[in-house]
Amino acid sequence: MSVKIRLKKFGTKKRPFYRIVVMDAKTPRDGRAIEELGLYHPIETPEKQVRLDEGKIRDWLGKGAQPTTTVKRILNKHNIYLS
Repeated sequence: MSVKIRLKKFGTKKRPFYRIVVMDAKTPRDGRAIEELGLYHPIETPEKQVRLDEGKIRDWLGKGAQPTTTVKRILNKHNIYLS
């Protein structure tokens, strides 16, 4: 089973927000998540845009979960996933 850390979309048209979740790579974007790791709200002010559970993220990265490109960029910005 290949596990990804990716975004799950919520909100309305032109007002999206996302949950950063761990999912099996084969499940649909808005399908069932294994675990929720944080929130990403791109419309909010910069200090309220991202909320992360750093411990859970590091645990899943240690288990071999691969972040998507967008999630990798968010994690790099917060010095969690550096590569």
